[in-house]
Amino acid sequence: MILFYRVLTTLLYPFLFLFIYLRKILKKEDPKRFKEKILVSHYNVIPQNNSKLIWFHAASIGEFKSIIPIINQLNKSNNKFHFLITTTTLSSGNLASVELDKILNAEHRYFPFDVPFLIDKFLNLWKPTRIFLVDSEVWPNLILKAKKYKIPIAIINARLTSKSFQRWMIFPKIAKKIFGIFDLCICSNNETKNYFEKLGLKKVYFKGNIKLIDQINVSKIKNLNHQTLLTRRFWFAASTHKEEESFCLKTHLKLKEKFKDVLTIIAPRHIDRSLEIKLLAEKLNLKVQIINKGDIISENKELIIINYFGSLQSYFKYAKSVFIGKSMIKKLIHDGGQNPIEAAKLNCKVYHGPYVYNFEEIYKILKMNNISKKINDYHELSDCLLTDLELTKKNIEQISDPLKGLGQKTLIDTTSLLDNFINNDVN
Repeated sequence: MILFYRVLTTLLYPFLFLFIYLRKILKKEDPKRFKEKILVSHYNVIPQNNSKLIWFHAASIGEFKSIIPIINQLNKSNNKFHFLITTTTLSSGNLASVELDKILNAEHRYFPFDVPFLIDKFLNLWKPTRIFLVDSEVWPNLILKAKKYKIPIAIINARLTSKSFQRWMIFPKIAKKIFGIFDLCICSNNETKNYFEKLGLKKVYFKGNIKLIDQINVSKIKNLNHQTLLTRRFWFAASTHKEEESFCLKTHLKLKEKFKDVLTIIAPRHIDRSLEIKLLAEKLNLKVQIINKGDIISENKELIIINYFGSLQSYFKYAKSVFIGKSMIKKLIHDGGQNPIEAAKLNCKVYHGPYVYNFEEIYKILKMNNISKKINDYHELSDCLLTDLELTKKNIEQISDPLKGLGQKTLIDTTSLLDNFINNDVN
């Protein structure tokens, strides 16, 4: 089966050109750097002299942001490291161009497709001394090549769902061979730790979810609409998916029965659906505005649709009450949930639906700290929001991170394991 995967990925290589060019046309790839994923000539390797090159692969924004505090912590203990960070999404690449300006010994590249000869060349040119895969980034060709070249490889914040585990167990020998190559496994939850132990893995740890680590500098979060957000009575629906916007609109109408001036702000997970949401709202005779980056909210609007990326923190900062999407859709029972951590860290009351499988353990932590609450329909949400909106405005001058202590412990415990792994020989 492994041989089949290696042959298949090699045979698919010519078709990947068509695939990536199509994504470029659809503006889903970096227009200048997309060839890093598919052409060896565009790897843009920076030779290392006396530094250890540590490679972190983090798929998207959430994973990328979670490793930045770890890199900063590792830099405190050793100034001879150089970091290579690869990601796959355009949004994470855009964020990396900003964040890595602050870290002089770190480079960002897009992760090459998991084709044997591309991975082979990547390893031979960059010559990493350690490799860390983040979350569920399990790429068989990369893992097998790391073993071939005797490069210690680890997976951190590992997440293996019940569904994924069952799929791997269709071929148990292959699963044990692939996962058995990892020299260190740091899991994001106890469920994953149990699955890894069933696979016979050694050096398996659970030290907390590293996405709790990210520290937010509230003073640096800006929003051009801060005056409106300080004075208007509003709630925020973040990362909503199709079907959930009508749920939000029903909630708005319910709130409007008591608060005529209530403002609902929706940030859809996929902004290409903004016009669709606007048309849905206009059918209900709501006054709607789609805002792009730099736009000002008009005074007479009651529903705002955010049509740009990177906005969530700037609304979490001012919102008292937030609904996190991808949680009300029953067909996503085994794939539901979006990351609620930023909202929690910015002192928002977080509401979510019943289907949060991807962040189940995080929501357990939030519930224990009275930060989040599960709702089952728009009646429940509107009842909760009616109470929230009666209260005084959020005091943004006194925002404190309720998860700071837990995040700090996770950071220290995780980096201690990583530091030991980097600086010692692996048996």
